[in-house]
Amino acid sequence: MHEPVLVESVLHYLAPRDHEVYCDCTVGLAGHSSKILEAANCTLIGIDRDPSALVASREKLGDRAILAHGRFGDVARILAESGHSQVDGLLIDVGVSSPQLDQAERGFSFMQDGPLDMRMDPTDGHTARELIKTLDVDELGELICELGEERYGKKIACAIKEAVRDDKLHTTLELAKICERAIPTAEQRKSRIHPATRTFQALRIAVNGELDQLEQFLAAFPDLLRPGGRCVAISFHSLEDRLVKNSFRDLAWTSSLPRQFADKAGERSDAVCELLTSKAVFADDAEIERNPRSRSARLRACVRTEAPNVPARR
Repeated sequence: MHEPVLVESVLHYLAPRDHEVYCDCTVGLAGHSSKILEAANCTLIGIDRDPSALVASREKLGDRAILAHGRFGDVARILAESGHSQVDGLLIDVGVSSPQLDQAERGFSFMQDGPLDMRMDPTDGHTARELIKTLDVDELGELICELGEERYGKKIACAIKEAVRDDKLHTTLELAKICERAIPTAEQRKSRIHPATRTFQALRIAVNGELDQLEQFLAAFPDLLRPGGRCVAISFHSLEDRLVKNSFRDLAWTSSLPRQFADKAGERSDAVCELLTSKAVFADDAEIERNPRSRSARLRACVRTEAPNVPARR
């Protein structure tokens, strides 16, 4: 059974109220959305790029929500098409979902054999195998090092390209075994994660343009919130969390100059958003025991002020 992460924290920081409008930008199987609708008699808009997730959400939510197929980076357009230029709350849960990992044919898991796909939307874009074939060994190594934060990225890339050249790389388990052989055994013994974890992460992020989508969302969301509206972001690794943290902190930044001098210098004298979380919120031990996926989840939240959304100059 699918269990959404950090539900209590999401409801606490999003604080849904009756007759307001909320958007779950990564609706998935509607775990968070259903809880929001239980908490308040509100309008809910759900977005997901995975058509199968939208089918499941529709079955769970019925006509209680407006559902749209699309990427969370396109939230401004999708909200406008639904007739809402601004909302009272935005929720984003970045990363692969448990159902996607559980379906071998989607190609996300190194624990089950399936095609090297990894697309969150199976109707759009290139598969992981197509991406691997397109990149040269240096580009692939850089991708694994940067997006997977894998110190053996170059060595893994060489092994992957050799397997492609010999026509020996078609499935997820074949890729997982390549990663295992490329990382020294002594290093694997010291690690708490599977040797293929970081490589799969890097390829998935690249295939789906996840960091680009997150950057688009973070650039757009302040204008989409009414004053007092809240944004809650859940991420699962440091690359995503760093983008969210830096964006929220930038929006909360104000000039140290007196207002009249700040205005002349083109610096922000009023915060666009105020932080609701001074640091990331993590799952407690009870939730982690109940739902191991929550172990790496981290949540940050902010609230929109009345200030205009002008860039900060520092």
